[in-house]
Formats: sequence, C-alpha cells, structure tokens
Amino acid sequence: MAKVRQDAWSHEDDLLLAETVLRHIRQGSTQLNAFEEVGDRLNRTSAACGFRWNAEVRQSYEQAVEIAKRQRKQNKREQLKKQKQTKQKTRLNELNSSGPGQHGSKKIEMDSHLDQRTLDLDQVIDYLIGLKQQNDQSNQKMISFNQMESENKQLLDENALLTKQVKSLEKQVETIQEDYQAFLQIMERARKMVVFEDDDNTKLPTFVMDKNGNLEQVAR
Repeated sequence: MAKVRQDAWSHEDDLLLAETVLRHIRQGSTQLNAFEEVGDRLNRTSAACGFRWNAEVRQSYEQAVEIAKRQRKQNKREQLKKQKQTKQKTRLNELNSSGPGQHGSKKIEMDSHLDQRTLDLDQVIDYLIGLKQQNDQSNQKMISFNQMESENKQLLDENALLTKQVKSLEKQVETIQEDYQAFLQIMERARKMVVFEDDDNTKLPTFVMDKNGNLEQVAR
C-alpha cells in the first residue's frame, strides 16, 4: 500500500522518530534504515521521515546523538574483544582435545599468554584514547590562552597609544590657551592706544593774540 500520509507531525511521532534513529545509531545501523522503519510504522515515506529528522528533530537531540555514537564505538570494541576471546578459546579447546604432551602444553601456555596480552592491549588502547582526549583539551586551552594573551597585548598597546594622544592633545590645548591669553593682551594694548589717540584728537585748539589784537590759532 502506498504511503500517502501527509498530516502534521505530532509530538509522539517526533519522539518515535528520535528513539528509532538513536537505537539504529547505537546498534551500528544507518539512519536510512531508521527512516524506513519509522515510515512503515507511521505510514509515511522514508524521505519524509528523513526531512523531518534533519529539519526539526535532530537539533533537539544533538547530545543524545553523540552519546549514541560513543555507545556504538564501545559496543563494536566489545564485540571485537569477544570475537578475539572466542577464537582464542576455540584454539585452546582444539589444542586440549589433541591430547596431553609437551608440545600441546607449550601451545596452551602461549595462547594463555596471548590472551593476557590482548586484554592488556585493550587497556592500553583505552588509556591512549583517554590520553589523546586530555591532550586535545590541553591544546585547546593553550590556544585559548594564547588568544587571550594576544588580545590583552593588543589592548595594552591601544591604551598606550590613546594615552599618548591624550597627552599630545592636552599640550596643544595648553599652547592654544597661552596664545589666546597673549592675543587678549595684544588686543587690550591696541584698544588703549586707540583711546589715547582719540583723547589727543579731542583737545580744544589754542589761540594767542598778536600785536594788533587779533587771535591766531596755535598750530600743534
């Protein structure tokens, strides 16, 4: 039957979609298989389920997706470990079934030692993975510290430049004030000189009488 459902997605539909996708991720399956499963259960196409997951649902489950991926890696690691142990046990059983003897005893001892080395190797791998994560975190912190230190130095340089500019402006203002005071003094002296000249021009003319009894103006 064709899948023709086109109504709006409900909260329960989104929850089913998220749970199915996370389960497939944990189990090592693909998201496409998860979309197919949800499509069969909701009578929708896998394309519609994929679009819904990428456009609306995934952003609310980013952390859960990362956890599911880590669980998938852990499960795969445990499966490989179990497969190795099964193979080793099979080999031990085959050697034991071949009967006692010095040669068979040496093989059993060697395989037992190999099993111990395999377990130790898994521990070393886990330790190295943890060490790499710590190293990555340390490098990230160092990068952040260097960025902060560079930004702090840049701010200090900018502050020193601004302080220098402020001092230069203060000196210019001081010079302008001195020039302004000198200009005022010059203007005051010029004003007084003009007043004195006006006073001289306003003096009354002086007359003297000649021998004939006539008044003559005395030239200044």
